[in-house]
Amino acid sequence: MEEKLKNHIAKNLPFLKDKKLLIAISGGVDSVVLTHLLTSLNFNVSLAHCNFHLREEESDLDEKFVVDLGEKLKLKTRIIHFAIEPIGSIQLAARELRYEWFQELIAKEGFDFVLTAHHADDNLETFLINLTRGSGLDGFTGIPTVNGNIVRPLLPFSREEIIAFAKEKNISWREDKSNASTKYVRNKIRHKVAPILKEINPNLLDSFSKTLENLKESQQIIKDKIDDVSKEVISKKNDVFRIDILKTQDLSNPKAYLYQLLKDYNFTEWNDVYHLLFAQSGKQVFSKTHVLLKDRNQLILSERDFSKKLEITYKIEENTKEITDPIHLIFENVAEKSITTTNSIFVDKTKLKFPLILRKWQNGDYFYPAGMQGKKKLSKYFKDEKLSLLEKKEIWLLCNQNNDIIWVINKRQDNRFLDKSLKTSLKIILNN
Repeated sequence: MEEKLKNHIAKNLPFLKDKKLLIAISGGVDSVVLTHLLTSLNFNVSLAHCNFHLREEESDLDEKFVVDLGEKLKLKTRIIHFAIEPIGSIQLAARELRYEWFQELIAKEGFDFVLTAHHADDNLETFLINLTRGSGLDGFTGIPTVNGNIVRPLLPFSREEIIAFAKEKNISWREDKSNASTKYVRNKIRHKVAPILKEINPNLLDSFSKTLENLKESQQIIKDKIDDVSKEVISKKNDVFRIDILKTQDLSNPKAYLYQLLKDYNFTEWNDVYHLLFAQSGKQVFSKTHVLLKDRNQLILSERDFSKKLEITYKIEENTKEITDPIHLIFENVAEKSITTTNSIFVDKTKLKFPLILRKWQNGDYFYPAGMQGKKKLSKYFKDEKLSLLEKKEIWLLCNQNNDIIWVINKRQDNRFLDKSLKTSLKIILNN
């Protein structure tokens, strides 16, 4: 097995050589064998163990075993303790805490990669779990060998091979008694479903490996097609993505394409996403990280936290020459007036009351647009300008101390503050 792993790393994971590696070790046979193999192959490895105290004394014995193994193999070992509330999925919570800690260790101590001991049987079990729950193609292409800085060198090996190697080399390990229980879905599949499939086909793992390769090749074809479609239907500006609805509707299967285009943004209600194509403007679908908005003939995708900016106001004191946060404005006293543009205005300084206020627009706001008679609600002005909901929320207002609008920045100046005398002229510039 040592020679097989050496060849596998040389062929498929050569970047691990001479790197600083952190092995995620539970004390179970898989991670213990991985530790022995990489130590024997002279890789630069350290150990990281999480104690979640879920099995009382057994958890502490796991920790002691890992510490003793580290001392025996002369490897530095890091231990962390977690207390998990028995709410929701304990396994999911433990996984998230574990991987967050690994990333902290990478950032603080300069590790290049974290290695986990997932193997071929884990891959099969994950596939079958996804099959029972329903999944897109991504759920049927297996556990990735490399996922960012997480690497899984044992994926070509079966559980049977790993245990046989441990027994041959007299390697001891800790046995988690909960693995024998069929309380969890994975264990049910491991102990009841997988053995029957292996009885039907003794070479199941080899066949399954070939199936995964075929699915990955199909997935690559889909990815290539989606890349081409993206160029046709998606445009990007200021971290906001716009999907052309008419072009999307012309695709052979709009719902399937929307899934592929948006699957990385944590949406789950795919019927709702699809129905946005035919909804009224203003309709939205939320994921935990993003919002998808129907706006006329486009779907607009943006991060959800943009709304935090809506309540923020900034004060600008008299004689300020420049601000750079949240936008870049320059203030200049000038003796000559040039043409006003959307990104620069001239105001009568005597009409300003400091501190000026920089804020987002609110319902009920109105101003007196330069070049027009009378006042106009901002909501009506935005509608006439055909601004989307997200574009409206990106607009900043420069206001007097009493909140009278001086400038809808990068759009229109207020008539009340127009400079009619060069003696008191202040030029304000938006520096994009």
